[in-house]
Amino acid sequence: MTTSCHHRLTAGAAAPNGPLHCRPRTPEILSLPFSRNYANQSLGIILRSQKSSKPFIVEAVGPSGVWNRSDDGNQSEKAGPCLYSVGDQAIGDVAGKSGSSDRAVEINSIGRSRTTSKNRKLEVAVAVAATVILGVGNRVLYKLALVPLKHYPFFLAQLATFGYVLVYFTILHIRYNAGLVTDEMLSLPKAPFLLVGLLEALGAAAGMAAAAMLSGASIPILSQTFLVWQILLSITFLGRRYKVNQLLGCFLVAIGVIITVASGSSASHSIKDAGIFWSLLMIFSFLLQAADTVLKEFIFLDAARQLKGGSVDLFVVNSYGSAFQALFVCLLLPFMSKLWGIPFSQLPSYLKDGAVCFLNIGSLSSGCDGAPLLPLLFVLVNMGFNISLLHLLKISSAVVSSLASTFSVPISVYVFTLPLPYLGVASSLPTGFVAGAIILVLGLFIYAWTPNGRSKISTSPSPS
Repeated sequence: MTTSCHHRLTAGAAAPNGPLHCRPRTPEILSLPFSRNYANQSLGIILRSQKSSKPFIVEAVGPSGVWNRSDDGNQSEKAGPCLYSVGDQAIGDVAGKSGSSDRAVEINSIGRSRTTSKNRKLEVAVAVAATVILGVGNRVLYKLALVPLKHYPFFLAQLATFGYVLVYFTILHIRYNAGLVTDEMLSLPKAPFLLVGLLEALGAAAGMAAAAMLSGASIPILSQTFLVWQILLSITFLGRRYKVNQLLGCFLVAIGVIITVASGSSASHSIKDAGIFWSLLMIFSFLLQAADTVLKEFIFLDAARQLKGGSVDLFVVNSYGSAFQALFVCLLLPFMSKLWGIPFSQLPSYLKDGAVCFLNIGSLSSGCDGAPLLPLLFVLVNMGFNISLLHLLKISSAVVSSLASTFSVPISVYVFTLPLPYLGVASSLPTGFVAGAIILVLGLFIYAWTPNGRSKISTSPSPS
């Protein structure tokens, strides 16, 4: 421990006087060299720390102040009691320039906010593009995967459900060992994840029951209620408020998809033939799915509060949600197998035959050309689609993720008109495809449109 001695300094030509004060000094301060500026009669003190190469310069002036002159000799600015700088950056006069300093802090804060906003918009745009691409691949590959497994669609559904649990928890374990997943994330309450699994299992069961009675063309039409449910649930449970252009954009997106899929088909007649009950059951299944996505958004928001500003890892939500979904699927297995037209007593032999066809081995594998490549591609792309959809939901909202998924529908319709392998003759475009696609894209632009006018960026005042 060393001792530092100092005088109380007063600006001016007179030599410093007064008693000599000494006090212990920590080793962080190497020296206190004094430099006298005789032109302005001010005293500068240079402080240098071991931990930083930049000097800290303090210029002291007398109580009456000193006039700083410019090169041409004109009086320009009167210095206040303490003008200081840190390194090469001047901070300003503490007493006389506090307003300018506050203004500089406010401008810097606004600049950082705008930069953060631009980066966030870019991140959302990239996530939307990835979700749309993977959504198209998911729809197309599902159709291709059912070519070898056309007699075993229920096996493909269970392969995806239980396969995800294994894959997601493996990835979660790897991320935990890498430090990306913390103990605090894993200790979050499991009740919301339990509800996620229940909603997904019930939504799948209701959707299967209704799909067995409805035509393929009517299902995409009824699926547009999914977006409506998401908006209503977001307003009710998350307190979100949507602008008129956003509501109009969502409405046009739904209309565009309906026109794209239903033009030239007998979808409306098939809905009437199937009866109102099955249509309502399909709409109810989309309500359950919408509730699932809104609940996941709530999980992310609540986790940020419990983790004190932190963010829960995607694979924590995916892993526990999929695990509870598999649990409820097991409980509903007798009911779900019946919906697929498989007696529960014959379910073990059905799953065994499906596994043989999937592996494409043995005498039972005749007619299973394309397996296991096509089913595996579907499972991998479907997993990537679910991850990208959840990531987009995390950084934006459930409605934005729904719009991105919806946008993949007309693109998928167009892709099916191309000569794809294993599908035989390509289908033709519906008569209203172009009109529906234009309305859909217009709806997306209207939803994303921000009215002209500066948005106010407020900065919270720092505590005094």
